[in-house]
Order: sequence, then structure tokens, then C-alpha cells
Amino acid sequence: MKLVSTKLCILVVSTGLLLAGCTKKPDRPAPSSTILGQQPGGSSLNSGLNPIDINAAPDTSLMPRLPDGAIDDGNTIRGLLQPVYFDFDKSSITEKERPKLQAAKDYLAQNPGTRILVEGHCDWRGTAEYNLGLGDRRANAAKRYLMSLGVAADRIESNSKGSLESSRNGDDASMAKDRRAEVVVIKAKGSQPAPGGF
Repeated sequence: MKLVSTKLCILVVSTGLLLAGCTKKPDRPAPSSTILGQQPGGSSLNSGLNPIDINAAPDTSLMPRLPDGAIDDGNTIRGLLQPVYFDFDKSSITEKERPKLQAAKDYLAQNPGTRILVEGHCDWRGTAEYNLGLGDRRANAAKRYLMSLGVAADRIESNSKGSLESSRNGDDASMAKDRRAEVVVIKAKGSQPAPGGF
């Protein structure tokens, strides 16, 4: 019996202490009397900030703008530098196409760490094997010309696409566009090359 009364005593004292410790919550101030005033949706520490709209397009105003048609896949940029065009079944760089390679050289000088890939292309005429060889000669002609301008060989890669991306049975205008050396920028790791206007 003594044990039960001791337990009952402890329970009563504990309940009393617990109730004595709970005081009435203070009244909240009216929102109009706070510094921020009435805010829609309740108050928040971030209520002075603009809400983030997850459906909105990203703000690209501070990113370098690429020219229309240029494609940045994260590692390379296609269409930033102009392609070099060739005459039918030729791989020599004509006088009027040389400024495009000068622009590529200038771009490399302004963007240390970047490199370029020169891809040789052909129109649909000819065999696949012949066009791969012709594409290779076109890419290497552009590479040699860049090296003659002072570009280091380790900053230029070349390959041939032959007629893989050509317009089959295309007209003269589309075939003229297929006979080219595409100049692709290979981005430096961890950097964003400046857009060119070449």
C-alpha cells in the first residue's frame, strides 16, 4: 500500500510540474503591425524574394549568345564558325574561302583551351569509298591551311564524313552546300567559349 501511495504521489507531483511549466502562448501580432506587413500565403523568411517558377524558361540573358543555327551539345559547338566550301571534286582552299579559316584561327587565339574539329563532306555523287577519301582530303587541306596561319597541330582534329550527310539526288544548290569542310568548336573543359561573329 505504501508503494502505491508513493507512486500516486510522484504522479500527482509530476503532473503539477508539467502543468506549471506550460504557460499560455503569447498572442501573435497582427500582420499589419510587422515590418513586412500582410503577405499573400502567410509569412515566410523568403517573402521578400521573387518566387521561383519551375515551369519558366531559364534566364539566358547572362549567357553568351550563339548565332542562329549554332548548336551547343555541351562538348562541341556546331555552326559557330562558317564552313569552307569546295568546288566539285576538289580539295583546294579557294581564295574566297580563306577568310573563314582566318576567322577560325582568330577564334582559337581568343579562346585558349578550345580546339577545332574539321569534318570533310561531299555531295552524293561518287562511291562511298571515293567520297570518304575526298572528304579526308578536304578536311586535311583546311587543317594544313590553319597550321600555315600559325595554329598548333594539337588544336586541330580532322575526319571525313564523306557523303554520309549529303542530300541524295539533290539539286545544284544543295550539292554545293554538301561540298564543305565543317569547322566544329571543341570546348575547353570547364569553360564557356565566347561566341564568335565570324
